Amino acid sequence: MCRPPRAIVWRVCAVNRAIRNQLHTQHGITTHAQLLNAGFSPDKIHRWVKAGHLIALHRGVYAVGHLPPSPHAKAMAALLACGPTAVLSHRSAAQLWGLIRYDGPIEVTAANTRRRSGVVVHRHRLTEAEITRHWDLPVTTPARTLTDLAATLSPVALTRAVNDARLRNLLSLDDLPPRLRGAQTPRPTRSAFEDAFLAFVRRHRLPAPEVNTIVAGYEVDMLWRPQRLVAELDGRQHELQFETDREKDADLLAAGLRVVRVTWERLTERPAKEAARFRALLA
Repeated sequence: MCRPPRAIVWRVCAVNRAIRNQLHTQHGITTHAQLLNAGFSPDKIHRWVKAGHLIALHRGVYAVGHLPPSPHAKAMAALLACGPTAVLSHRSAAQLWGLIRYDGPIEVTAANTRRRSGVVVHRHRLTEAEITRHWDLPVTTPARTLTDLAATLSPVALTRAVNDARLRNLLSLDDLPPRLRGAQTPRPTRSAFEDAFLAFVRRHRLPAPEVNTIVAGYEVDMLWRPQRLVAELDGRQHELQFETDREKDADLLAAGLRVVRVTWERLTERPAKEAARFRALLA
């Protein structure tokens, strides 16, 4: 958590020690109203702004002693500027949850607030069940965040975000609305390669495999259990574990399972040929 310099915090707390915890939980950000409640006069706030002890980020919202170096502090400033109902949402919420990379304008959802420079405001009234806290910031739940992103992200990026949320135990399939569950497998995928392979399976109308399941003592990427067929997806990381993969293949073969290794190049550059191969193996 980002904290302001101790000397500045001490000077603020000298007026009212109750503001100490507030500055820590608000990532070193405060408001005009909070400073007044802490015992500052309007003239003193003005003098501190002029001296650089308070740095205005939005109207009536200040960083204490320094510009906020962390995205959490900047998000807190935007939330305080947008009022008590403001909640971090959409792409900013997804970044906070670690589901996407995003460095654009901060996005918040609020029931009723004015527009703020550098902040994208979505006017909507959220239910209590759709709001939580993460890193001391009010934020939409992972399920609500992904629902909001459905209209923003591409289907490929949305699928990856949903699976990453599931892998990190942020949500389960039951937490998602039905329209986001449709393309999801019972077990979450672990990479964009796996997502692309499942899209390839659907596009070529191949039987759906089990994903990341255990068979013969090994976790395999894709399994067609009735046909005793395994598909292992060889990304670049597999180049470093050639011998381990060969031993795994031999053990699976000894257990009566056929193993096909699929490369990204074959899947993306020769998909028709790859589909014909799997169709023959699954016949």
